[in-house]
Amino acid sequence: MHEPAYAELHCRSNFSFLEGGSHPEELVERAHSLGYEAIAITDQATLAGIVRAHGTAKQAGIKLIIGAHLEPVDAMPLVVWATDRMGYSQLCRLLTRGHAAAEGDAAATTACRLSLADIAAHAEGLLAGVPLAAIAAAGMRDAGGLRDASEAVLQWRDVFDDRLVALAEVALEGDDEERLRWYVAVGRQTRVPLVAAGDVRYHARSRLPLFDALTAVRHGCTVEEIRGRLLSNGERHLHDRRNIASRFAAIAEAVERSAEIARTCTFSLAELRYEYPDANVPEGRTPAAHLADLAWRGAAKRYRGIPGGIPEKVRSLIEHELALVAELGYEAYFLTVFDIVRFARRRGILCQGRGSAANSAICYCLGITSVDPSRMDVLFERFISRERCEAPDIDIDFEHDRREEVIQYVYETYGRSRAAMTAEVISYRLRSAVRDLAKALGLSLDRVEKIAGVLDVGDGVEALPQRLAEAGLDPADDTSTRLTTLVGQLVGFPRHLGQHVGGMVMTRGSSGERRGDLCDLVPIQPAAMDGRTVIQWDKNDLDELGILKVDCLALGMLSCIRRAFDLIESAGGPKLTLA
Repeated sequence: MHEPAYAELHCRSNFSFLEGGSHPEELVERAHSLGYEAIAITDQATLAGIVRAHGTAKQAGIKLIIGAHLEPVDAMPLVVWATDRMGYSQLCRLLTRGHAAAEGDAAATTACRLSLADIAAHAEGLLAGVPLAAIAAAGMRDAGGLRDASEAVLQWRDVFDDRLVALAEVALEGDDEERLRWYVAVGRQTRVPLVAAGDVRYHARSRLPLFDALTAVRHGCTVEEIRGRLLSNGERHLHDRRNIASRFAAIAEAVERSAEIARTCTFSLAELRYEYPDANVPEGRTPAAHLADLAWRGAAKRYRGIPGGIPEKVRSLIEHELALVAELGYEAYFLTVFDIVRFARRRGILCQGRGSAANSAICYCLGITSVDPSRMDVLFERFISRERCEAPDIDIDFEHDRREEVIQYVYETYGRSRAAMTAEVISYRLRSAVRDLAKALGLSLDRVEKIAGVLDVGDGVEALPQRLAEAGLDPADDTSTRLTTLVGQLVGFPRHLGQHVGGMVMTRGSSGERRGDLCDLVPIQPAAMDGRTVIQWDKNDLDELGILKVDCLALGMLSCIRRAFDLIESAGGPKLTLA
């Protein structure tokens, strides 16, 4: 049997929370080692893991296709893939719409409510595949079900026309030949071409026990209680191409077609061009000139009353920094941060830039930081470096009880389609992994609590056998061994998306025909906190793609200092500032 060209087009990672048993990086690396032409990461209504897959695919040299698995409320499930930049933008906007529609659901941070009409309105630039196994699972393989199955497929053909395929998926469940014949019949009836796919849930067969346990966690049951609802075997992994050729020998053209679709999908995350918001500058003035004017005016104010005015050292620093900022094109970033700080000061909200921004004379002159560069040796290149090619990152602390005013100002200034908070991937740690898996394996709640109680904050997975012994379990018995193995695999898996402590991402926004809203770049979804929305990428994803964020952080000590300043002034003392 030869090894045909093949691309896996239906693959869920562990960012399909509790529905995938492998990291995106593991799936990409395995696909590369098997000689696949490409791999699509099609997580459940999210692009949260796609940047990690992109970084690994770039290093490995394998093509990554970006897509998603969708389950509309009024039609059969669908897998979609972005063919170009327009398709990617449509996919991001579609997912944003679905998550917004689900706001208020019990699981609003993960729910995505879409209709066939929603998908049809965002179909431009997308290819789509109907998983025929899902139609079969809905009972349409019964006698007379061919007509219903065909109608379910034709619903989507009305939307995508010749950009629709039917995914033929088999997994050695004892009826593969019969399934393939039925798939061929549906394809013939609808005139929709068949494409081989795997409905992959993990990169290697060894992850099946973990996947079963995660399924039990998702349903709130033990593995034994849902045994009849688990996958029948461990075949939902990435297979070698000989195996694939053998499995789909009856429809060999479906395997070849997977590679053809991969070649049609030309979009890569490398094409994304993040555009920072335009600076609000006086008419007739450039951002560079406006930033320079603000910096020099701020310097004159900072050093007012000092003999000789602005120290020569500070003058030299400002000139050097302004030149480098202009060369790298970061003027708008500094002006945005200045605007946020100015808003806070006008509202009487105490704030202070910190971190590497303290190495900037410009930040001091703009009032972003309060560290006088004339009193210390600052190195601006610790903050912004031409050689490192890293975006600047200014962290600003605000009074903790008034920080929300600042965040809402950013939303109001840029709009919900152009600003959102950065996500934080909440991952399994030792204690949470032990709790969930011990319950899934059938341990009693009191035993689970006893194990969790003996775990130390600094414990790693290697300490688990000893802790199990301390909790009264035999670390060598089958249950303890399974628990230890599964916990070792689960630690580090994403549990859900949370919100970063204060990272805000803003984009320029649409201008005429040119797209540039944040939801063209990454899907946006409601946060757990009212009035906030988050993108589906975390700070590491932003760094990978060179996307800027502004950290609006809360600091309780600033609230204490504010009260101290007020007390001093009310007692007849001076009106103090942080500087």
